[in-house]
Amino acid sequence: MASISKTEFGTWRVQIRRKSQYASNTFRRKAEADAWALETERRIDRGDDVSLPDPRLAKTFGDLVDLHISDLVEVGKPIRRTKRATLEALKRRLGHLRLDQVTRERLIEFGKSRAKDGISPSTLGSEFSYIGTILTHAAAVHGIDVKREPVDMARKAMNRLNLVGHSRERNRRPTKKELQAIIDCLDANPRQTIPVGRIVKFAVASAMRQEEICTVLRTDINSETRTALIRDRKDPRKKDGNHQKVPLINLTGYDAWALVQEQIKAEPKAERLFPYNPRSVGAAFRRACRNLGIEGLCFHDLRHEATSRLFEAGLEIHEVALVTGHRDWKMLRRYTHLKPEQLSAKYKDHETPTPEPPSGMVIASVSPWAQKAK
Repeated sequence: MASISKTEFGTWRVQIRRKSQYASNTFRRKAEADAWALETERRIDRGDDVSLPDPRLAKTFGDLVDLHISDLVEVGKPIRRTKRATLEALKRRLGHLRLDQVTRERLIEFGKSRAKDGISPSTLGSEFSYIGTILTHAAAVHGIDVKREPVDMARKAMNRLNLVGHSRERNRRPTKKELQAIIDCLDANPRQTIPVGRIVKFAVASAMRQEEICTVLRTDINSETRTALIRDRKDPRKKDGNHQKVPLINLTGYDAWALVQEQIKAEPKAERLFPYNPRSVGAAFRRACRNLGIEGLCFHDLRHEATSRLFEAGLEIHEVALVTGHRDWKMLRRYTHLKPEQLSAKYKDHETPTPEPPSGMVIASVSPWAQKAK
């Protein structure tokens, strides 16, 4: 039997315990609570698993979010942390809307509100993409009567207002002085139990991401080939099973293999090479930058720096890609920030000197256009 009670917020909470199954939900109106309770009890009597959302009961945008997540889990594709956090945020802000209320006007209002919150145009663009994905999934997979056109029109409006757009490519590279100051600051902190200074050097040496550094297993380090296996490496098309073997080399000013040996001696019994929380590493890095007055630098910029140094060391595109894990030049280019003065210095020695004329001889310079006139 369903238990329906009114909460202190004026909503109606339904709890059902029936045939070893439990379900609960909250509604603004009692009529909606009664209808949901009746249909849920019928589902239990039919033998359905009520822990999974029923497409026939989807009344709000929040219901569609739950349905999307449930379907992905069912087919063995659980969503990652970043996407889950975004979907949960969308559910908090738009989940109460009935399906007929997900209109162009409501979405434009949502976009303006999010822009006032201070989010970047690229983040707002991602949120609109997720909203479109949710609606498309509901219509295509479950035949729910929702349309994507309001999302597309609202996004065009956001484009006109310059509230959505592509992310800006970062070109911040730490100077040698800044990098050394950060490492010295981290190493000199007596309360710092994590060897973040060593991790910073390893990041520049290996071009690994913050999370990758803290998840590499000791068993995935090959001493014969001096390589490390990165499991499920980040990729826009496929992450699960995207294992990549990367070389631990000495081309960026820091020796990756020497740092691995140093870390193994420091943590001889650890299962992971750097057995630390990546968030703690990032927090320590930001704190050091703040204490030193270094602005506009984040830990991920070390991957940019490493990639640029590999190119400056003379590696070809396909060789750099073996280290960074990028699949093509378009993806790799945004991490490359070569300095013009370095390219000039590189080829300075290859310039052919202008020969000095013999003593007493004067060489007149005649332009090609003057020669043609003659």
